[in-house]
Amino acid sequence: MQVSLHSLSEEIDRIDPALVAELEDKESSQSPDLHQSLIERMDKILEGFPEEPDPVLRSLPYRALDFAFKAHGDQYRSSGKPYITHPVAVAELVGELVPDRPTLAAALLHDVVEDTEISSANITELFGQEVAFLVDGVTKVSHIRYALSHEKQIENLRRLLVATAKDLRVILIKLCDRLHNMRTLTPLAPAKRRQICQSTLDIFAPLAHRLGVEKIKNELQDLCLFYLNPGIYRRIKEQVAERLVERREYAEKVRHNIADVLATHGIEGNVEWRVKHFWSIYQKMERDRKDFSEIYDLTGIRILVESVDECYGALGIVHAVWPPVEGRFKDYISNPKPNDYRSIHTTLLGPEGRLLEVQIRTFQMHRVCEEGVAAHWR
Repeated sequence: MQVSLHSLSEEIDRIDPALVAELEDKESSQSPDLHQSLIERMDKILEGFPEEPDPVLRSLPYRALDFAFKAHGDQYRSSGKPYITHPVAVAELVGELVPDRPTLAAALLHDVVEDTEISSANITELFGQEVAFLVDGVTKVSHIRYALSHEKQIENLRRLLVATAKDLRVILIKLCDRLHNMRTLTPLAPAKRRQICQSTLDIFAPLAHRLGVEKIKNELQDLCLFYLNPGIYRRIKEQVAERLVERREYAEKVRHNIADVLATHGIEGNVEWRVKHFWSIYQKMERDRKDFSEIYDLTGIRILVESVDECYGALGIVHAVWPPVEGRFKDYISNPKPNDYRSIHTTLLGPEGRLLEVQIRTFQMHRVCEEGVAAHWR
């Protein structure tokens, strides 16, 4: 049984979008040879892709990069960075979700038709119908207005986005586009930032949740908190850091205890320490009218195993060691959520009488939880 250990700084940084945004800003700076640096970034993206025997398809992302580089050549973002850094950053995010060359090419070209003189027919001629179809879908989705106030209108807009896209890869590209824009929102005027954050909370974060892409949903929500309420964001970050220092020794001891008892029963897998995202903490404070000091489930344990049988086996073992808390058990394996989320949730009366939240799922379920519909491309 493998126990995943993270330093406190790594654990805090992992859930801190402010640091992600700062790093993104540094990585997007003009380099002495921008084109070469972008090619190197493309090389890195493609390292995780399956081998492609067709030389035309193999070269597709590089041809799309060269074309986008020239098409956006004299354009700059609000930050003053070359515009081409945006589609490349979007392509990096898309490549993590969908290891598919036409989708990657479409991510690189997603703003070309909208922001330059290039036509959809040009894209079809140069890159084929599949890439052109995806680019056209992103362009159409981008033209939809997001400034709505009523929940019914917002829900209708989410449905319109999905219907307009026709291919879920279009929505994934658009989600990655929104995520990178959120990471680089600082140069915009406060009113514009608020407008973008509101549409992110109303439209894009729920859409990411509906498609099961939790890692994008979580970062979008955390970034919204960072921009909309920086004081609360900083307070939560500081207090999470303090609480993690207090709980580190306890959490590591519990992790090792669980790993040992599972291994004794022949169950191999990973035992991980997870930390709630800042937005989730903020929502709980608002919903339950609680101060931060009254929130006790900042951290929890996640058990990853190979099979469904091992999930239930692990559940029985931890319940035998530490008593479960009544009313705090949910089985999303036998009853998955609409977005295909599958996991077992239980709360235990753990060592020292402390409440301990535990999630149990297979490795494949975890991939689907993090990547949603995108997991099916792997």
